[in-house]
Amino acid sequence: MTTTTATSTTTFNNHSLLSPLAALIQTHHSHFNNNLSFKSKTSTNFQSNSLSINLTTTSRSPFSTLKPLQSNPTISDLTPSEKIPKTDLKSRLANGETLYGMFLLSLSPTLAEIAGHAGYDYVVVDLEHGEGGISEALPCLRALAATGTASIIRVPESTETWAKKALDLGPQGIMFPMIESPKSAKKAVSYCKFPPNGVRGSAHMVVRASNYGIDDGYLTNYEDELLIMCQVESEEGVKKIEEIAKVDGVDCVQMGPLDLSASLGYLWDPGHKKVREMMRIAEKGVLGAKKKGGDDNGGGSGVYLGGFAMAHDKPEQLRSRGYHMISGAVDLGLFRSAVVEDVRNFKMGLSIDNVDDEEGDSDKDKDEKYWSE
Repeated sequence: MTTTTATSTTTFNNHSLLSPLAALIQTHHSHFNNNLSFKSKTSTNFQSNSLSINLTTTSRSPFSTLKPLQSNPTISDLTPSEKIPKTDLKSRLANGETLYGMFLLSLSPTLAEIAGHAGYDYVVVDLEHGEGGISEALPCLRALAATGTASIIRVPESTETWAKKALDLGPQGIMFPMIESPKSAKKAVSYCKFPPNGVRGSAHMVVRASNYGIDDGYLTNYEDELLIMCQVESEEGVKKIEEIAKVDGVDCVQMGPLDLSASLGYLWDPGHKKVREMMRIAEKGVLGAKKKGGDDNGGGSGVYLGGFAMAHDKPEQLRSRGYHMISGAVDLGLFRSAVVEDVRNFKMGLSIDNVDDEEGDSDKDKDEKYWSE
């Protein structure tokens, strides 16, 4: 049983694996949303100013609930404007918000729903490294829509076919991996637009993106509402990142630190000095790119900067360097941490019980010896 404290104590079943996972998902979001005060700890306690999770075993009721924390709008710019729908990512970015999301690799609708209820601004349904395809992505998009959370699909490769199938599902954004030149960025944008502006195949009268043809305004609005993200994750891509960022139709450049570190020869060390130097060059290239009609902060017709938080590069650090979209967690990583900690706590409890038993046996032997004498 795990005890969670957030103003009042709430408990949930430690032997139900979704419960500690839900707690960790909520913790990741709450940490970022409460003054970005992340605390790195190796102990069994996860704490912020308003949330403390103590992974210890108890015998309390397994049916209590864990409620997402409510942010104070006076101390955070992460609360969407009441006039802008939460799922309207482009308008929220243009409004100056910093958006916080997570990656969904399990393609589990249940975990997608938990993430949405936890309060993430967006969830990336990852078909590149995730465990499924279009059929598995659809239930996740439905689960996120039920919670009013924006969905972004990362396609496995930057091709017309994958983009077409992903966009027909109706996500609020699409992410293209391994973009290394302005030419490949232009192709990616063309995959997202119907002729004559692009090459996207049309079945808009029957697909989910247009509410199966019920949304009469889909063809008029889809270009304005869809967030197109190009991921730069190689040394070659960084060299041309400013040109990529200037491509008309590219809304956000997403940095890929792991693949970038691999391309530089530091697969096992994404925090290496040379990798960090290359990341800074890339960041400056994106933030310095000005499209016609754009402003200095990525607004208007400008481009936004997106990235992954890592152990050596916390969300608040990314935000301070001008990132507009920050992904702070991966569902499988959170689940791994939850179950490893759960088993660890159980085994630690057994060790403590064994020590207590041995001390008790020792006292018993002394008593028996005394009386035998």
